[in-house]
Amino acid sequence: MTSADGSSATENPPQATGHFQRSLGLWDAVSVVVGSMIGSGIFLVSAETARNVGSPGLLLLCWILAGGLTVCAALCYSELAAMFPQAGGQYVFLRKAYGPLAGFLYGWTLFTVIQCGTIAAVGVGFAKFFGVFIPQVSEKHVLVDLGNWKLTSAQVISVGLIALLTAVNCRGVQAAKTIQTTFTAAKVFAIGAIIVAGLLAFNNFQGLAPNLANFWQSVNLEGQPIEGVQLLMVIGLAMVGPLFACDAWNNITFAGEEVKDAEKVLPRSLALGTLIVVGIYLLANVVYLLLLPLHGTKDGATLVARGIQFASEDRVGTAAAEMIFGQPGAFIMAGAIMISTFGCLNGLILAGARVYYAMAKEGFFFRRAAILDPKTNVPVFGLIIQGVWSAALAMSGTYGNLLDYVVFAALLFYVLTVGAVIRLRMRQPDLHRPYRVFAYPFLPILYMVAAVAVMVGQMYLHFELVARGLVIILSGLPVYFFCKSALRPT
Repeated sequence: MTSADGSSATENPPQATGHFQRSLGLWDAVSVVVGSMIGSGIFLVSAETARNVGSPGLLLLCWILAGGLTVCAALCYSELAAMFPQAGGQYVFLRKAYGPLAGFLYGWTLFTVIQCGTIAAVGVGFAKFFGVFIPQVSEKHVLVDLGNWKLTSAQVISVGLIALLTAVNCRGVQAAKTIQTTFTAAKVFAIGAIIVAGLLAFNNFQGLAPNLANFWQSVNLEGQPIEGVQLLMVIGLAMVGPLFACDAWNNITFAGEEVKDAEKVLPRSLALGTLIVVGIYLLANVVYLLLLPLHGTKDGATLVARGIQFASEDRVGTAAAEMIFGQPGAFIMAGAIMISTFGCLNGLILAGARVYYAMAKEGFFFRRAAILDPKTNVPVFGLIIQGVWSAALAMSGTYGNLLDYVVFAALLFYVLTVGAVIRLRMRQPDLHRPYRVFAYPFLPILYMVAAVAVMVGQMYLHFELVARGLVIILSGLPVYFFCKSALRPT
């Protein structure tokens, strides 16, 4: 039999001389959930959402619905995670429920776009706010210009950060978890402090009166009302940003084989982590609406005139911080976002390589990714190849477009994975289930119906992006059948 890279699996099977160690406790796991979820999205996404829905009440509703769906999904995943506390997480769940093709297509999309594209985007996001302190670091500061491709100082910083955190993770899970818990605690404290300061900044509540005056009235940017079916479609589209600001909570399942007492800790960490983040996100948006009017003008001369809709470069968090602290607010928020993105990036890097390890063990990824380093007990090759591809995406500047294309695809895999709870209950009712999802089957069905509604809204308003996302998934088919052919006995 041959492996996916064409080498003989019977003559020279991969030797995983190391082994995963269950060293992540409850709060380590919670820090991976919280740290991976909170990046820069909460500080930016509300501007686009506000432009879509044109209503303060609907802005909050989008975040509430996105948060509710995230918690529902996390509770459903908890049943699967407790059943299969293995390296690979969601990849394993899909494979167990639907077969190897479904698992592979998820892993393929995760590597090519979802995980590596997000790592690239978060790395560039870190560099962008680093530029607040050192202006020479900017996407406008071009170091090399080759016409169609340019190398900027921001890309250099992002690639350097990806390399640094990849190297740290290669040293073992202990070093990675220390960074994760430290930076997660720091980011929660920093964001919490800004929220408290905002709630107490009574003299700066410039958004309270205008937002209450038209709390539920939805209007587009031309001032025309949005009603009926169109409003439902707009809400579905507007939820995409909040949903993906809530994303990456599932990353802890990728490292399931390294969690202590995983059957209990994984469900608890998913529930606690998502609830903490959803609470933070809702409070942050309440602060935004207290400090700034939702409606504004693109060329407004002041923070209040631009409002949430037209905050400079969509930096709603920075605008709110400036309302609280004055001019130093821009530096305070930039520092908070750098802490946030640093911790987020570490969590993404830590988790992703575990999926490639699980794929490689079954012959569907580079063979060396299935080998754990005998000293550090981590998949070093998987970490390195993930870092290389993430850096390439950061250098290419195309990661943003790729992430736009895959929004629909990622939701599709979430729906399929939640559906796996029902499928496995029906097909394998006797499997050991240390945790059973609350309100089954109502909760899984509720999530799937709501997520499909969001997907329909995306198809209706942005079919081109949906189609490209599906093309990315389907591009894995020839790779899958090549690997499957290579695994047949010769």
